[in-house]
Amino acid sequence: MYLLVLVLVQVQVLQSALWGVHSCPAVCSCSYGTGGNAELRSVRCNDPGISAVPVNVPADTGKLRLEKTLISRVPRAAFYNLSDLRFLWLNYNSITSIHPSSFVNLKALRELRLDGNLLTSFPWEGLRDMPRLQTLGLHNNRLSSLPAQASLFLSNITFLDLSSNRLTVLPAELLDLWLPPPGQQEGPVQRRILGLHDNPWLCDCQISMVMSLSMSLGSPLVLMDQLLVCSRSVDQSGTLLGQTELSRCMRPSVQPAATRVISSLGSNVILRCEATGYPTPTLTWIKTSTYTDCCRKKLFENSDQLPRNLESFMQESPRVGVRWSIIILNGLSYKDAGEYRCQARNMAGLSEAPIKLKVVGVTRLSRLPKRKYLKTPLKLSRKYKRPNQTASTTSRPPEKENQIVQNVTPSNKIQTAANLVFKEFLKEKRPKINITDENK
Repeated sequence: MYLLVLVLVQVQVLQSALWGVHSCPAVCSCSYGTGGNAELRSVRCNDPGISAVPVNVPADTGKLRLEKTLISRVPRAAFYNLSDLRFLWLNYNSITSIHPSSFVNLKALRELRLDGNLLTSFPWEGLRDMPRLQTLGLHNNRLSSLPAQASLFLSNITFLDLSSNRLTVLPAELLDLWLPPPGQQEGPVQRRILGLHDNPWLCDCQISMVMSLSMSLGSPLVLMDQLLVCSRSVDQSGTLLGQTELSRCMRPSVQPAATRVISSLGSNVILRCEATGYPTPTLTWIKTSTYTDCCRKKLFENSDQLPRNLESFMQESPRVGVRWSIIILNGLSYKDAGEYRCQARNMAGLSEAPIKLKVVGVTRLSRLPKRKYLKTPLKLSRKYKRPNQTASTTSRPPEKENQIVQNVTPSNKIQTAANLVFKEFLKEKRPKINITDENK
């Protein structure tokens, strides 16, 4: 009997657990299928008395709408059990803060809407937990700035609505993401829809370039509303952005002093480039490649990872929109050879120019080679032997050449022939001479 009661209790617990997974919260309404999809469960919670994110939402929910409630914050892992969630709408609540880990485990989410809340900031790094997210709506909040690192997490977003906020400046990194410079586009061009209207933009080149390029044929950017208003300063009233502002912006142009430089090993080199643009661009140097000759390949197997940034010096120009930059390389080695790039950036974009540096060396011999001398001593003929020389004296100790010349005193005819022989000896610079006498 006791065993039967225990089994019944376990069955009831299991049923309640299953009921909790598939049941609809009391303050919400549930339905199946939107647009002919009968497998998608939709849960909608719009009770004005809701002040926190419900925790008993069915696990198989595909679309969740929490709208017009008193929810003020989204806690950590608020939707962890909803791994199949594809659409999350949190519109027109009172949300002021979102934890960076609020969207953990939402790997299937495609659309996130947070329109009509009180957000002054957004956890952009939280987008990493939603790798399939394509639509992000932040319309009608209180965002006053966009951090540069936001571009790191927006590469997959094709619909971004930032309208009706308090934004004044677009980071240059976002412009590079949406409109990459020529040659830096990876893969096919991705079309993006942006909502930037109803913000107090400053009249700078960033917002001007976005508007200008969005109006060009085949542009990857589409503005929801092209009537953007900007002002010269935060305190001034906005005016309609027109061609006057657009004509002032100019993408940088880089001109190096030389595109190829050849210098000897151990010397000093200065690389210089000039950039023009409006606003005046900033310049940086990077090394993108190293010397790849087969003969010196082993020198670079353990070289630093490329590309790498290099320390440089700025030189201001009296002309508006012009700037110079130089790098100094002292005591060149083979590791300094390679390709250097001078990069110029301003609000209108980025451009660069390459400079190739080749390092050449001089091969020197450590010592001069020894000269080969004749090892066989020269024998004088009988008629050139010294007078009064006896048979007992067949050889003499070696003497210096100048001493030999001084001690030989034969007749004039013999002396002339001997002098010719000794001059030949001197030409060969023989260190020693052995004079031997032939048989009598």
